[in-house]
Amino acid sequence: MGLRIQKTDEQWRAELSSEQYRVLRQKSTERAFTGAYWDSHDAATYACAGCGEPLFSSETKYDSGSGWPSFFAPLAKDKVGEDVDGSHGMVRTEIHCAACGGHLGHVFTDGPRPTGLRYCVNSLSLKKLHPGK
Repeated sequence: MGLRIQKTDEQWRAELSSEQYRVLRQKSTERAFTGAYWDSHDAATYACAGCGEPLFSSETKYDSGSGWPSFFAPLAKDKVGEDVDGSHGMVRTEIHCAACGGHLGHVFTDGPRPTGLRYCVNSLSLKKLHPGK
């Protein structure tokens, strides 16, 4: 299944802040404990900052101590795609928005029950939607 939302590099640059572009389109990472949502605890849905696709719920968000927003599951398995990331001398599982391909972060197997997963996401990749929005 291909991406549902496809834009040119110029379109992405025009629509995203330079920091969002760096993370979402160039697979960069924001520094730990600096993002807007790492310590956020209010009820919300977290959507892709690139395309607005709802990805995660505050109901699955938890404090992992990593300095990035962490979730033990996406809203639905098909919302988040995975790729092997061999950069920086490590092999990790990169996660991206299944709708637009925007880089979100990585998923690790050291999360809490019930999934045992930690979706470690850059705040710059997310847009918080409050209940009812």
